[in-house]
Formats: sequence, structure tokens, C-alpha cells
Amino acid sequence: MKEQPLRTTVMGSYPFPGWLELAAQQLDRFGAADIAEAQDDAVITALHDQLAAGLDVVTDGEQTRLDFNLSFYGYIEGIALESVSPRRFGPPAHDQRGRHPVTGELRAPRGLGVVEEFRRLQRIFGAVKRSTSPTLKASVPGPYTLSGRLVPNAQYPDRWALTEALLPIVRQELENLVAAGCAEISVDEPSMSCYAHKEDPQRFVNIFNRTIESVGGRTRVCTHLCFGNYKARAVGPRRLAPMFPAFLDFKCDEMHVEMASREFAELELIGPIARRMDVAVGIVDVKSYYVETPRDIADRVRLCLKHAPAERLGFAPDCGLSQTARWAARQKLANLVEGVKLVRQELGLA
Repeated sequence: MKEQPLRTTVMGSYPFPGWLELAAQQLDRFGAADIAEAQDDAVITALHDQLAAGLDVVTDGEQTRLDFNLSFYGYIEGIALESVSPRRFGPPAHDQRGRHPVTGELRAPRGLGVVEEFRRLQRIFGAVKRSTSPTLKASVPGPYTLSGRLVPNAQYPDRWALTEALLPIVRQELENLVAAGCAEISVDEPSMSCYAHKEDPQRFVNIFNRTIESVGGRTRVCTHLCFGNYKARAVGPRRLAPMFPAFLDFKCDEMHVEMASREFAELELIGPIARRMDVAVGIVDVKSYYVETPRDIADRVRLCLKHAPAERLGFAPDCGLSQTARWAARQKLANLVEGVKLVRQELGLA
């Protein structure tokens, strides 16, 4: 169980500063030292906004993952990276993301890069003068989600085979994060929540539990379930029911569920979750430019308290904030913290 009732947290990603997007388009003009400086500056920016909001849990904003796919697939040997989007025009959708052919044995001798990200966050956070001590969290894609953009071959004939090949790679990254001192890790498996309606949810549970089994009890393990957020688009049926009760057997400390963008449909499910683990409820809609007021947030927290006790509840945006403009993301986080604080004061928890 977490130490802070009604804890405020985030999934991981945060919008890039405009200058970083511009720099990422012309990295060939930068030297190695210039790139390292830009990476530090971007993390400083994301960390500043989170600390200013007053969050209980902060991340590096995934600022050095200049492309979600390539940031991980670029570390994996045995694939040929597809550099051109298969569909470049028309309305945004998931088929605009590349798929990468598998050419050999899948290996990641350098890891997946998350340990380096976390050490950078530790170093930058350590240099910040602050009055609070939030938890530093790292996020890692689970093997099933990571397999989604790979094209099977004779050696790995389907997505399940690719997942099994990636599982020890992800598990090793988790172990290395724990060794680096990471006290909280989110193992993100949004593909599981997107496809639970048509796949065996018990099979997903088995995959998740084997992925995290060597770090359970050594760090706080969280997971993030959502329905997709590529350019604010969902990809799966936006229903939790197909995942449960099977997903109650996830051996994690905290499960995050997307609620705000679904008008809090199926909110009653946080009750059964809270009887097994902590539940982080998405009460900020990252797909909307309506900026929730502190009063909105407080009302949503009170609604959640009808289904789960304060000591089991945390609150977060529905998903990562990378697809939300920074001006909105910054205010949404500030109002999230302020609204939760109102309810903490009502309950005598402030």
C-alpha cells in the first residue's frame, strides 16, 4: 500500500517543449554534447512543471524518447526499422505508425535505455532545491505492447512468440532499474486493455506476472491500462468489463484505469480493484482541451471515494500527457493537485 492517501501521480509522458521538437527535426546539426545538453534541459523543463504543480509522483516526462517506437526498437537487435510512415496523409490513426520487420534473434545487449533515463532524472532531481520529496517513477512498455509494431517471421511466427522473446528483455530492464535505485516502475501494457475483448485475458495476466516476478516486492510495480492515445485517438473498445475479473490477478501494487474521457463509466470496478491493490483513477481527460477546475477534480475524487477507500486511491490523468499541448497539460496538473488537496483537507488528511 502507498504511503500517501489520495496520492497524485502521472503516467510518464509530458509534452515536448517547442524548441525540442524543432531540434529533433535536425539532430544532424548537433554534436553529442549539444544533444546531451538538450536532453538535460528538456527533463529540467518537464520536472519543473510537475514540481510546480505539486505532484506526489514525478517522471522525466519521457523527454528523451523522441519517438516512442524508435526509442525502444532502436535498442533491439534483430529488426529492420521502418523509417517512413505507411500512410502519411489523411486523418491521424494508428496505421500511420511504422511496423518493423524482424530479421533475426531479438536481443537488447545495451538494455532499452530506461535505466539511463532514470539516472538522468535522479541527477537532475538531486540538484533541485525543493520543499517536498516526491517519488521518482520510471515507465517501461510491457512485452505484449512492445511486440505490437513488429512483423512476425518464420522464427517468431506470431505476436505471442514475439512477446515471449521480448519478455526477458523487459524483465532485465526492470531488474536493472531496481539496481539503479528506482522505487516505482510503471509496466505499461495498454495493448492488453485494448485487445482483452478478443484475446484470452488470463493469458495476459500470465505474461504480465512473469514479466515482473523478479522485481515484485523490491520496488513498487504499477501498470497502466488505457484504450490508446495516439494523437488523442483510441484504438480499442473503451470498456473495462472484458478485462475483469481476470486482471484482478495482476501481481502489481497499483493499477491505473482510464475514467475521465469515458465520463466515469464502470467506475464501480475500482472497488474490486482496490480490494486487491491500489487503484490510480484517471480523472483528467488528456484528449480534451477543457481544463478541469479544482472543483471539478474535487467532485470526481468524492465520487471515487464512494467506491474505494482513501488509502487505496490515487489520481492521475487518463494517460500520458505527450499528446496534450503544454499550456493545457501544465494547468491540468496544477488543478489536479489543487482539487485533490481540497478533499484531503475535508477528510483531515492534509
